[in-house]
Amino acid sequence: MDRTGHQDLRIAVLAGGTSDEREISLASGKNVVHALTEAGYGSVELIDPAAPTFLEHMTGDGWDAAFIALHGIGGEDGRIQHVLEFLGIPYTASSPLASGIAMDKDLSKLLYRRAGLPVAPSVTFGHADMPPLEEIVAVVGEQSFVKPVVNGSSYGISLAKDPSELANAIEVAFEHGEKVMVEKRVFGTECSVAAVGDGETLRALPVVEILVPEQSEFYDLEVKYADPKDLHRIPACLPENVYTQVQEIACRAHEALGLYGISRTDVIVTEDGPVILETNNIPGMTPESLVPDEARHAGIPFSELCAELVDLALKRAGR
Repeated sequence: MDRTGHQDLRIAVLAGGTSDEREISLASGKNVVHALTEAGYGSVELIDPAAPTFLEHMTGDGWDAAFIALHGIGGEDGRIQHVLEFLGIPYTASSPLASGIAMDKDLSKLLYRRAGLPVAPSVTFGHADMPPLEEIVAVVGEQSFVKPVVNGSSYGISLAKDPSELANAIEVAFEHGEKVMVEKRVFGTECSVAAVGDGETLRALPVVEILVPEQSEFYDLEVKYADPKDLHRIPACLPENVYTQVQEIACRAHEALGLYGISRTDVIVTEDGPVILETNNIPGMTPESLVPDEARHAGIPFSELCAELVDLALKRAGR
């Protein structure tokens, strides 16, 4: 793609922040800075919104666009997008509203269902309206995943393999958020796939099959940031029709949530078909993350992917 003139653009890469995922965000940001510099942008700088001088830096330096690499609360929930819109700075990632909805697992499920996407049975509650454990088990079964409704990167998530473990798992989830979701554990092949683009250009990248090590019970924090060569099988070993279906689900989820630019959807392929788990609207961009690995296997240099996201930000802003 011809990007003549991009050497004159100034790009702020926003990373760090104050969420549980601060260190992962910084790693994503550094990788993006390198990629955009490689893509030929004239000035690319990593800026931490947690710094006391953040607003001063953003208002006084004439940024042409901001690349959001903030994971978790403060980024994926749409807060930083509000700030950038107030400042008039084009940004990668989705609108504040769409970001907030995608970050909320309960609202996301509502929109998945309305779009006809397959989801697992679940129960959502806060401290004040928590149902009896027996009622939860009646909906989700003997084994379940317990997670904060608003958080990311597996923080606060527990696997309850027996109803006796449920109360403690709920307590752990409440340490990371005010609302908790208990979701039926479904068994099958765990996959993830990114959707990239806008409207007619929206397309899915190759499907990744997650190979969880025997010592790990699910795709937890330790597994997520291990060497991708040991954990990512690309393309996923799925029948051709199922592989295509998983890619279609990722694009449909992206559209159902009103997302823009890029997202990554996690799916379990069961004996009865795919079941959607969640959609990440600011996926990890570290060297070990899924999206850079998917792009690489699609023959797309990471620098090209990051540049496309900046182009989409500028296009949305009419620049």
